[in-house]
Amino acid sequence: MSKNLQAIININSAASAASVSPPPIAELPVFAKTSSGECHGVLYDALLVVPAVLFVLYLAVQAKNNMKKLYYGRSHIMISYYTLLWLVSALNLAWCSLQAWQCSRGKEVAWDLLSLFTSSGMLYLEISLVAFLLQESYASGLETLARTFIVSGIIVGVDILLKAIYVFGFGYPLFIDVESTHRIKWGLWIIHKLLLTAVYGFILFVHFLKWREKLPTRPAFYHYIIVMFVISATALFACVLAGIGAGFGIWLYNLTVICYHSLYLPFLFVTFLAGFLQEEDFLLDNAYYSEMKDAGFFDADWD
Repeated sequence: MSKNLQAIININSAASAASVSPPPIAELPVFAKTSSGECHGVLYDALLVVPAVLFVLYLAVQAKNNMKKLYYGRSHIMISYYTLLWLVSALNLAWCSLQAWQCSRGKEVAWDLLSLFTSSGMLYLEISLVAFLLQESYASGLETLARTFIVSGIIVGVDILLKAIYVFGFGYPLFIDVESTHRIKWGLWIIHKLLLTAVYGFILFVHFLKWREKLPTRPAFYHYIIVMFVISATALFACVLAGIGAGFGIWLYNLTVICYHSLYLPFLFVTFLAGFLQEEDFLLDNAYYSEMKDAGFFDADWD
């Protein structure tokens, strides 16, 4: 009898403890989503946001002068890339500033859409710029520009479609960097980075072959290709390491993300657009001189 009474007491004590004691903090589903409210941390966010803000401010301060130079230069190519640069810079600034969305409930779809359009915009700049410069008539106008934009648009359109299927169709966390243990996600990024690395590596390889005459002669082009090849190869190596569960691979991948989103757009501007805008100073002076001459400002010099 005493044994049965003791067993009943033990059962009642265990039941009351289970009903009163809260579950472990680590098992709370809300904590699993809100414990990383700062996502990667303040330093990570600052390294993304500060360069993006400074570059957009620089574009805004120089916008009036650049618009004048582009207007007098009348280069459809530079006008198009300058407009694209502004659009992608705005998207990139929003992406860098809203990193907390990937850690917030109810923001998953908005974050995936923002990441999809931002990455696609930067990829479009990459592909169209390389495709345009590789053409023998890269100094020509609208026909070459239209052909380049159409081909680049088709490639980026396919990339957007595949990523949308992966993210919204199959639910792969392609743009969620906080949860970094999904092997299918890293496999998809390995394929993506491998294609980019192969393209930049092929261009570098062609430089040492007999077809090098078909490539642009500007040193800035090769410097650009070398930098992009190093970044793509490093990101590929990081994805491979992350795919096999190495913590260093995730850290290295985050580093490449910071470098790409904070430095790529300024690097593109300095490499290709800044030189054109500076070279147009002479043409701009000639335009002002022609306008003043037509207005009769120099008639007295001939009397």
